[in-house]
Amino acid sequence: MKYLVGFSRLIVGVLFIISGFIKLNDPVGFSFKLEEYFSPGVLDIAFLEPYALELALILVVFEVLLGIMLLLGFKVKLTVWSLLVMIVFFTFLTFYSAYFNKVTDCGCFGDAIKLTPWESFTKDIILLALIIVLFVGMKHLNPLFGDRAKRLVVGISLMVSVIFAYYVLHHLPAIDFRPYKVGANITEGMSVPEDAPKAVFDYAWTFEVNGEEKVIVTQGDYPTVDGELLGVETTEVVKGYEPPIHDFTIEQDGEDFASVLLEEPKLMMVIAYDLRKSNYGAFKEIKEITDKAMKNGYKVIGMSASDSEYTARKKKEFRFGFDFYFTDETTLKTIVRSNPGVLMLEKGTIVQKVHYNDLGDIKF
Repeated sequence: MKYLVGFSRLIVGVLFIISGFIKLNDPVGFSFKLEEYFSPGVLDIAFLEPYALELALILVVFEVLLGIMLLLGFKVKLTVWSLLVMIVFFTFLTFYSAYFNKVTDCGCFGDAIKLTPWESFTKDIILLALIIVLFVGMKHLNPLFGDRAKRLVVGISLMVSVIFAYYVLHHLPAIDFRPYKVGANITEGMSVPEDAPKAVFDYAWTFEVNGEEKVIVTQGDYPTVDGELLGVETTEVVKGYEPPIHDFTIEQDGEDFASVLLEEPKLMMVIAYDLRKSNYGAFKEIKEITDKAMKNGYKVIGMSASDSEYTARKKKEFRFGFDFYFTDETTLKTIVRSNPGVLMLEKGTIVQKVHYNDLGDIKF
């Protein structure tokens, strides 16, 4: 039992630290995921949506600390009980998401490791089993150091976590796991290789034959049946290749200009996924930096999911010399964790990406 507890302690502790750190690196992204869970279409607790970022920060810091406390053997009873409550809660969430197909990615490992809903649920079941082992064998969770050393390590860990969270919130994630990281080419990210796996679908054809319904399943071919077709249902049985970047458009008046704009040798994108939620204090500097960019030969565009009437109003209010285009809000949130944020591109390749607090770092 002692060795099983030791194994469980190591696996659970390391996984909680890794999972917590990945989300701590991008708390804004994790808060978007919590908003998705809180929405009316999922758990229907929309009153928590305004507090998603605060809850995200508390959860990820607590997750990191629990992993460290478990490995150290610090406050064992509190640690194991907290782990058990947390994993039961997340197991419920992942089961709910998988069974009802509500949230397609739990965000357990941020954008670093994508898991399907059922993979997330399986992962949580395994963790639940390991934490139950820790709960049953709690007496074998011996401390690694004395009380003073353990308190010091936990205190330092808390301080480092808070400082790190403050930094990434006021700048950008220290490590960018998304397909829009600096150096990535958006056009290439949208392409599908010729030898990429194709999706496979089952087609359930329903016919009326001699007054009775008959269902025939094929994988695309129309069946030869002497009867009247009543309908057909399709089910994806093998998922095809999905490019890292999808649902990316730059629209204006219903026309997509992405392919043209991504060929620009010098392109600046001002991204504000929702202008109503933007930090207007940054717009004065945005005006200055975009005017400078245009003088340096850059094509400057704004990208937002806000309606055209509101974007036109803000363009006039802040005297922007560029036009806004429409892009899906989720896509914009994925591109940059800043509202507003700025990207510099060369023929579709992202060469700079900055938070509104770092506009002075842009190089022309």
